[in-house]
Amino acid sequence: MLASSSSGNSTFIGTENTRILIDAGLSKREIFARLAAIGESPEDLDAVIISHEHSDHVCGLIPILRQLDIPVYLSTLTAPAIAWGEFDRKKLETFQAGERISIGELEIDTFTIPHDAIDPVAFCIRADGVKIGIVTDLGYMPESIQVHLRGVDFLLLESNHDLEMLKVGPYPWSVKQRVMGRKGHLSNDAVSDYICDAMDSSVHTLVLGHLSPHNNYPATVELVASQALAQRSLSTRLVVSEPKQQSAVFAY
Repeated sequence: MLASSSSGNSTFIGTENTRILIDAGLSKREIFARLAAIGESPEDLDAVIISHEHSDHVCGLIPILRQLDIPVYLSTLTAPAIAWGEFDRKKLETFQAGERISIGELEIDTFTIPHDAIDPVAFCIRADGVKIGIVTDLGYMPESIQVHLRGVDFLLLESNHDLEMLKVGPYPWSVKQRVMGRKGHLSNDAVSDYICDAMDSSVHTLVLGHLSPHNNYPATVELVASQALAQRSLSTRLVVSEPKQQSAVFAY
């Protein structure tokens, strides 16, 4: 995870021969610097995939595409929601939510998530016998998503807010209602319920990200999730992706 928080999101996934970004919610300069920090060159990227049009997922997209001249994959409904300006849209590769995308060695399943964007999607990526789930920006965990996440080895899941912190925090009430709503963001408690009731025991590494810098603490996220894992007696590795910080590299 180059970044995973309400302030910006971008994830790098690479195999021996294929490299992609999922979302580009930091500046081009910052994304390139964070790639360099893990020994990756932006020029080796094969594509960018976008989950939805909110700025914390796309703010660096167009500058990156202008420099690298690589395709961007996004849903047919999301594409018109981005302010492309003079950018040549011939580089756009559109898909319908639910469709499978093939990029080099990566097979990527796309699926709809409940969020207040035009056509938000999450992803399951397969390569070399490993299945990765990237699921952030959703108000609740419907059964359809739980089905997609069966057999996942590595899961990046949103744990956005502590409900009590959000209720007494600085946001206007309308924003609090949005975040708490069924098209908002997952709370720590919602993640705990998912771990206890539905998370597949195949998950080797669970990374909790997209934390709100105003309505959550990494220590709280870790405590709540650890208790849920213990309740299931799962040996899953738990990692909390702290806001504005790049994560470690996860290798399989």
